[in-house]
Amino acid sequence: MKIQKLYITAAIAAAAVVSACNGGAPKAPSNLPVYLDDTKPIEERIEDALSRMTTDEKVAMVHAQSKFSSPGVPSLGIPAIWCTDGPHGIRTEVLYDEWDQAGWTNDSCTAYPALTALAATWNLELSELYGKSIGEEARYRNKTVLLGPGVNIQRSPYNGRSFEYMGEDPYLSSKMVVPYIKGVQSNGVAACVKHFALNNQEINRFTTNVNVDDRTLYEIYLPAFKAAVQEGGAWTLMSAYNLYKEQFCGENQYLLDDILRGEWGFDGVVVSDWGGIHSPDGVIPHGVDIEYGSWTNGLTMGKTNAYDQYHMADAYKERLADGRADMETLDARVRRILRLEFRTNMNRERPFGQFTSDAHYAAARKIGSEGIVLLKNEGSILPINASSVKKVLVVGENAIKMMTVGGGSSSLKVKKEVSPLDGIKAKLAGKAEVSYERGYIGTTYSSYNGVTAKVDLSESRTPEKCLSDAVAAAKDADYVIYVGGLNKEEGQDCEGADRTEFNLPYGQDAVISALAKVSKNLVVINISGNPYAMPWVNEVPAIIQDWYLGSEAGNSLADVLFGDVTPSGKLPFTFPVAYEDCPIRTEAQYPGILSNATGGATDVPTRILQEQYSEGIFVGYRWYEKESIKPMFPFGYGLSYTTFEYGQAKISKTFMTASQTLTVTVPVTNTGKVAGAEIVQLYIADAEASVVRPAKELKGFDKVSLKPGETKTVSFTIDASALSFFDADKHDWVAEPGKFTAIVAASSEDIKSCVDFELK
Repeated sequence: MKIQKLYITAAIAAAAVVSACNGGAPKAPSNLPVYLDDTKPIEERIEDALSRMTTDEKVAMVHAQSKFSSPGVPSLGIPAIWCTDGPHGIRTEVLYDEWDQAGWTNDSCTAYPALTALAATWNLELSELYGKSIGEEARYRNKTVLLGPGVNIQRSPYNGRSFEYMGEDPYLSSKMVVPYIKGVQSNGVAACVKHFALNNQEINRFTTNVNVDDRTLYEIYLPAFKAAVQEGGAWTLMSAYNLYKEQFCGENQYLLDDILRGEWGFDGVVVSDWGGIHSPDGVIPHGVDIEYGSWTNGLTMGKTNAYDQYHMADAYKERLADGRADMETLDARVRRILRLEFRTNMNRERPFGQFTSDAHYAAARKIGSEGIVLLKNEGSILPINASSVKKVLVVGENAIKMMTVGGGSSSLKVKKEVSPLDGIKAKLAGKAEVSYERGYIGTTYSSYNGVTAKVDLSESRTPEKCLSDAVAAAKDADYVIYVGGLNKEEGQDCEGADRTEFNLPYGQDAVISALAKVSKNLVVINISGNPYAMPWVNEVPAIIQDWYLGSEAGNSLADVLFGDVTPSGKLPFTFPVAYEDCPIRTEAQYPGILSNATGGATDVPTRILQEQYSEGIFVGYRWYEKESIKPMFPFGYGLSYTTFEYGQAKISKTFMTASQTLTVTVPVTNTGKVAGAEIVQLYIADAEASVVRPAKELKGFDKVSLKPGETKTVSFTIDASALSFFDADKHDWVAEPGKFTAIVAASSEDIKSCVDFELK
């Protein structure tokens, strides 16, 4: 029987090749078993395949067989599922059972900008381009699941993993994640949205129980996941490490069964984060579908048959045999995994993908340049006129340091990475002298995770000497371009640990102030995935918020610095003046209070921390407006090399019912001398609610490109969902009748016009 099935599979493959060579879509041979006949509905194929499987084959599918794969069904010709880390590029191949690199020479990928940069574009088309491009690279490498994107909310600027997420606002994250998913999955590769849910810090991430009220959960922390499932059609999700309601998120009945599979109707696969499962009795009743990373050498060091020791392996079979587990739950898991197989590996119409192509580098460069945010441009010293400068000094370690490596699981091995210094040099080649000074000493090693940088970061000078050399060189430069900020070292923007300070590390504040004293044309460029303190903000004329921009980082930056691209990015999170301005004020809020009890959690390795999300829905700009705290730079803020004038917003009607919609329109004109793009934002305010609501909430945005003198009308549609809050008692969204205000703005602070309307 097995030989017959293998012949059938081979026949399908041969037919597909012949058909493809003839220029047509692959055709299924006649008289196939239902599960192999892709002319049949997927649900029929699932049931047929399930009926042919043994219990051992079913159990094998729900846990890993290697570091990044889980088995298919060899007897049926259903291949293994192979995952790859993202979400910014396809991770290098690692050894079968270890994190160490496998030593391949053809797995150097394209690095795309970090998701904070993508969010800063506020551009849905670029989000789809990003997803399509990275999905093509995953498909080329024959991956089934891309482990990304991440959509956890930036609750605190100390979160070491914020650079992998899309900012502080649930609406912005919800809108940006959907096209990314569709782009990835157009390649027959599953996007795996993570980390579900409430994974908003890295410190104590395995032992923190989040206490959050239902309204906050539904309004702030779940919307992006819900949009990923119901609008993006995500095929996989990844559970988080932390606990909620005293259950690990990978074993969480409320999150996985009640909300995800129940309320939202998710029919895809939930995979565990690596090592995120702790007990068979916790995970088997209502946990993930596939368990990954629970010690790749077994739960006991040196144990043989390592993967049989997983919580969902032999332990599952034992519980099936003695009645502690039921076949119905196992079959439901296997159905979801088979559905993933038929959407990906068993889909013969999947495109072949491409890898490190010119188109991918162009996409990375465009996304990077559109995500850069111009924060300050006093005296319009930017853009730099390349033909009028003779000497440019670049200062800062981040101008030469590799930024595609480090940061944890998103670390990459790239085919190329253009540094800021190289990008600036290329732009000024043959036009001006470009020199470099380090300025400060951060990282002094040049190798990470098997990748060795081309630039030697060792340093024989003292920090004081580095600073004095930079200041001396700055005195006769036409422009000084400082490139600093954070990096992906532990304690900065890095998985596994949170930041340790709000100021820039390595004494950079003093370096910037010293340079400002000797240069009137100082441009400060900060690379980070988080906000930081700017004690020198009034000393420097120009500030750019740069991000981890991937392979084309230096070219993207140079495009903006020298005016080939007019900056159009806007901040996806608030920059407070000081950390003390943030909504996180107590130890109970962050990092949590140590508890002697383990609550309902099973097999907790140590005592857990109880963390209170007592700020509730007041996260990000919602908090600063509630407390009347003026930030350094507000959410949605960003300057341009041109200027925009907003007309008066108009509304299609002054009242609506819950079943109706209304339209808000506003004309926007480019009043400057160069083409540019403006991100027009719509906020809704509800002043008469029966519950406390934010001063306003983002409910729409549109990025509009305008030539000099050109006017376009931006239109927003408002429906009841834009007016609703989550009523925890009713466990439903409620839009209360009353008066509302539609606010058209250029940022959360820069209000252009308002119109009132009423919900009848």
